[in-house]
Amino acid sequence: MNFPLLLLVAAVIVFFYIISLYNWFQTAKTRIVASIQDIGNQLKRQASLIPNLESSVKGYLKHEKGIYEDIVSARKLVDKASGSNDMSKIEKASDAISNLVPKLQVLVESNPELKGEKVVSRLMDELRDTADKLMYARRVVIDLTADYNTKIITVPSNFVAMIFGFKAQKGLDTPLEGSHLSVSEDETKDTKISL
Repeated sequence: MNFPLLLLVAAVIVFFYIISLYNWFQTAKTRIVASIQDIGNQLKRQASLIPNLESSVKGYLKHEKGIYEDIVSARKLVDKASGSNDMSKIEKASDAISNLVPKLQVLVESNPELKGEKVVSRLMDELRDTADKLMYARRVVIDLTADYNTKIITVPSNFVAMIFGFKAQKGLDTPLEGSHLSVSEDETKDTKISL
């Protein structure tokens, strides 16, 4: 094989490698945006569903005004977040819903007359389902962003990223300091359930 032919084959391979990396970066950026939109979609779902369930449950929760106020507050956060692509608003709304589920569980457990009530059970199921879908959507954003940002800084893909101007993606905005980064001694103990 002659040298010019070898150079041509090597150039073609490098060219196709660069194109494949470029396409990977573009696809990853598009999927990150789509995943963030999925979070917004889940928030819109809960924004339209929860107010209807909220009015049904309102009568059952009169004696638990604090829980009802939490539901209203969470719904307002969802309404604000669903119309924007602001990750901090989306994160606040998602956290509000996630924090609401355990409170409702305690309410139902402490009030046996509510356990059999289908409306309350449906609200809890929908809140849990929505919280799970939001958690999954956030996980997808985190994973896609991590993969994308890893390619930005690793050789040889970082050269392609630099040539075409691909920048690191922010992903979800999470504080890098605080108690959420440590595990307490109580949290390391096995959970015991007594029925």
